[in-house]
Amino acid sequence: MRPVPPAVPHALVCGALLALSSCGWGAPASGQGARLPAATTGVTAAAGSSTSVHVMWNLASEDPRITRYEVYRGTTKVKEVPGSEHMVDITRLEPSTSYVFRVRARNADGVPGPLSEPVRATTPAAVTADRTAPTRPGGPRGKAVGGRAVQLSWTRSSDARGVASYDIYQGASKIHSVGGAQTAAVVTGLRPGTAYVFTVRARDAADNVSPPSGTVRITTAPGPDDGRDTAPAGFRATTHRRDGAYYIDLAWTAPEVDGVITEYRIQLDGRAVTSLVWGGSPPSGTCTHSFYIGREADVTYRVRIRAKLPDGTWGALSAERTVTTGRG
Repeated sequence: MRPVPPAVPHALVCGALLALSSCGWGAPASGQGARLPAATTGVTAAAGSSTSVHVMWNLASEDPRITRYEVYRGTTKVKEVPGSEHMVDITRLEPSTSYVFRVRARNADGVPGPLSEPVRATTPAAVTADRTAPTRPGGPRGKAVGGRAVQLSWTRSSDARGVASYDIYQGASKIHSVGGAQTAAVVTGLRPGTAYVFTVRARDAADNVSPPSGTVRITTAPGPDDGRDTAPAGFRATTHRRDGAYYIDLAWTAPEVDGVITEYRIQLDGRAVTSLVWGGSPPSGTCTHSFYIGREADVTYRVRIRAKLPDGTWGALSAERTVTTGRG
């Protein structure tokens, strides 16, 4: 009988596995012919709690490709995110304070664009010893707006000291946030022809979070980008032996999607056995990863991998590879 492989750690961070994992970002772009990126548009800011603000903007669609966005609080750069992201939470702020935020893009040559128009957000007052969460948002409703966006609405939550923000979840992933005065939102960056399940949670100034609302199920309009290309490409699997133990070595190319991929799920013999969570700036190119599988030779495993996409859904499974311990 095949031995049951030992438990693999559930969350592995790329930065802690430098000896076993590596990330490839591809070759740098040429610096010749660099063009100044346009100013970032659609910047909004809304307080998420008494100590945080949620900043969003429109993704650029220009050429050359934008590789990162820089977020400024006043004149200080406080965040830098990959060019595929269009939102970020700015934390460790002061309560009852007004802040000004700007965003600018930087292209593959490192050339920065101009700062966006300023947007202002004011954090609510801190609430002493507030441990009571807001009530559950009610009556979520929604509809698809084409193939890449949905429109959601819900009934306002109540809280003794006021709701600071609403967080929107797709499955277990938080993918959007709006101010506490809003009871509607448009969620973008979705895939055509895909079924989604959304819930909403209310958050107060003390960061107490309500139970989730009921679910709303929406299927986006069909289109050419329906998820068939979301599987990791060029998936390879081999084994190696070290200190009497066997390891499975994986390599793949991250799928090209509208957003950043931070998590992968590895399957052995059709069963999910571990999740790989990237630390730092997640790669957009070739990745490798190794994990311990046991000490017995001549044991065969079937291996596949899939990515957790920016919209909170799991992408398609990679091609299946078969490996046997004791064979390279």
